[in-house]
Amino acid sequence: MARGTDTDAGTDAGTDAHAGAGTGAGVAVPGLAGVPLLGSLLDLKADSLGTYLRARHRHGDVVRITAGPPGLRARLYCVFSPEGAQQVLASESANFRKDNAFYQEIRNSFGNGLLTSQDEDYLRQRRLVQPLFTRRRVDGYADAVAAETRATLDSWQAARDGVVDVCEEMTHLALRAVSRILFGTDSDATVGVVNRCFPVITDYVLRRGYSPATIPRTWPTPSNRRAAAAMEELYAVCDRIIGERRAAPSDGPGEDLLTLLAAADNPLTGGETGGETGGESGGGFDAAELRDQVLIFLLAGHETTATSLAFALHLLARHPAAQDRAREEISRVLGDRTPGAADLDRLPYVTQVLKEAMRLYPAAPVIGRKAVAATEIGGHTVPAGADVILAPWVTHRHPEHWPDPDRFDPDRFTPEAEAGRHRYAWFPFGGGPRACIGQHFSMLESVIALAMILRDHAFEAVDTEIPVSAGITLRTEGPVRCRIRRPAGR
Repeated sequence: MARGTDTDAGTDAGTDAHAGAGTGAGVAVPGLAGVPLLGSLLDLKADSLGTYLRARHRHGDVVRITAGPPGLRARLYCVFSPEGAQQVLASESANFRKDNAFYQEIRNSFGNGLLTSQDEDYLRQRRLVQPLFTRRRVDGYADAVAAETRATLDSWQAARDGVVDVCEEMTHLALRAVSRILFGTDSDATVGVVNRCFPVITDYVLRRGYSPATIPRTWPTPSNRRAAAAMEELYAVCDRIIGERRAAPSDGPGEDLLTLLAAADNPLTGGETGGETGGESGGGFDAAELRDQVLIFLLAGHETTATSLAFALHLLARHPAAQDRAREEISRVLGDRTPGAADLDRLPYVTQVLKEAMRLYPAAPVIGRKAVAATEIGGHTVPAGADVILAPWVTHRHPEHWPDPDRFDPDRFTPEAEAGRHRYAWFPFGGGPRACIGQHFSMLESVIALAMILRDHAFEAVDTEIPVSAGITLRTEGPVRCRIRRPAGR
């Protein structure tokens, strides 16, 4: 819970004296209460998502949060409105860069891939990768998703009428699916390594990214050595597969994504944003760049989808009527056949369930940027050099856009309801020129997997309240257990 009162102490009192200085525009940004010396550091460490919710409730859509001791103090400028999110991500995105400490730690651990690169590096990478994520190309991955989902369901035979941890199971499913799509027959070689190494590396990134001061990575501390060993093992398996694939590339429609990435060069021009298209690619990826892309795809491609699937199942397990409605749609549309890409448009309620799960439990609950120019947002001036926080976790619960925001209601995502809402009231995939390139793949995988799972199993929640925290992606602080059984008629 928040400590202190709604008046800040010392130099951080009340509103931000720096925000409007010299700009001639905007009103000073209100500040969240903190304690002397440390500001809101302890609150952010204990419950950052709850702290952001309280900040919006107490002070509105643009709030300054200070954290850390004098001399190492961070000032976070939090933007919670859909209009503000649109400015930062889209209409004025040139003013906001991925230059903060957190993104630098991700770069240092997972490479300078599409998630973290900027400027010409990013434009070149996007041009090379974009043709591999067209709707037609992504739809071709449906069979791989269905096969891995069937393998997961078969593994539940021993747990029938028993209990499964849907977070653990969906993480395993999503990792196997993205590994199969990336590496083809080599997927088994990566799953065990990723399971061992990713938790070590992501925890290391979090500790360093949120620390007010860090020691050099080269110092031989236990934490540095554990992380270095995990990175070395992860890099080695990726480098081996990349080397083998470049030495003996495959051809034909069964190519995996790594083969296509290795061959990527001179993609077609054109795309979603004028500033990101056209021009020559400058050649394909070298081996190190390929590894960076693979690592980012492994990171972003399995944790985000796993989160959406796990919480969709958890929410349906707590809301039997919605679960029955989804299962009726699945049975009516699919019968006993395996779903494919063409079924996405035929399963609108399943899609609504997933979108509502992504609203309540966005896989990326917090998005950070660094302001490079003073920008007026919501009548307040965010100064150049500021660390800017967008929080889908908060915006997705904004009471002006989501009545009764904590209630699970998939009908919020009927076409009519979506048409009447601000574009950035819901942005689980980001937005603007840096919107997630894998949006369609994530929805394809999620709809196919959820449809197959719900057709075969009914769910009852064992764990009804799930504590979560903000990591690189949304993290659960314990199991998400459900009791499963065969539904009637199966």
